[in-house]
Amino acid sequence: MKGAIYLTAAEKKQLIATACKVRMGVIEGTHAAKAGHPGGSLSAADLFTYLYFKEMNVDPKNPKWEDRDRFVLSKGHTAPGLYAALALRGFFPERDLLTLRHIGSHLQGHPNMNETPGVDMSTGSLGQGVSAAAGMALAAKYQGKDCRVYTLLGDGEIQEGQVWEAFMLAHHYKLDNLCVIIDNNGLQIDGNIADVMSPYPIPEKLRAFGFEVAEIDGHDFDQMESAFAKAKETKGVPFAIVMKTTKGKGVSYMENQAGWHGKAPNDEEYEKAMTELKAQLAEVEAM
Repeated sequence: MKGAIYLTAAEKKQLIATACKVRMGVIEGTHAAKAGHPGGSLSAADLFTYLYFKEMNVDPKNPKWEDRDRFVLSKGHTAPGLYAALALRGFFPERDLLTLRHIGSHLQGHPNMNETPGVDMSTGSLGQGVSAAAGMALAAKYQGKDCRVYTLLGDGEIQEGQVWEAFMLAHHYKLDNLCVIIDNNGLQIDGNIADVMSPYPIPEKLRAFGFEVAEIDGHDFDQMESAFAKAKETKGVPFAIVMKTTKGKGVSYMENQAGWHGKAPNDEEYEKAMTELKAQLAEVEAM
């Protein structure tokens, strides 16, 4: 691929290890809160890792840096995954993850740009984050800035009509500095997305709205590297990445279980999850 830079073995190993730590942060936070959304946080953990440790131009020491890249978590309920990545990247101490959803904590159930370093947009009401991201990308165009804007949506979220209005705007204004990512784990709070209100076929619909589209395995860093390189090369139209993922990825009893969309692990479940994730990390570090 023209312009593509492929991951070295060392880079890939580091990303896989970091993603394990992000998943641990999700479990630590939701367990401590006795609430939260682990399923979709775990399915997107690799994406959070790639964005903050490879793709995005950000500075943890200067979170409000004017020329930084922006990320909008449109599926705001998966904040535990975002918080874990931000903590590991150095935006705030990792111990803060244990304060998730506690009174007085800057880490609430949905991202708050006014309280949390590294959060670029307050989100939670599904469908609205992508609209804000499109607005940020348009503003950057008007201001002549080179920064890029990334936004992550859930596949259940794209059942919202506002999402498609934002997509229409993105194409109309030729927002080639906008990268839309869809976490296609197939499950939402009420069950299988195809049964609740099928959004399929997702890539074809995005192309019909004028997007260039890449379809990838959302747990494969090589495929992410290729897709994000292509996004940067694409000019004149917005870019979308449709990631096929596993809800609850990395924790055996959470995988592909809609019941773990918005439920915290109890003490026994916490121990089992952490044991599995620590074993995965040890395996990666031994490579």
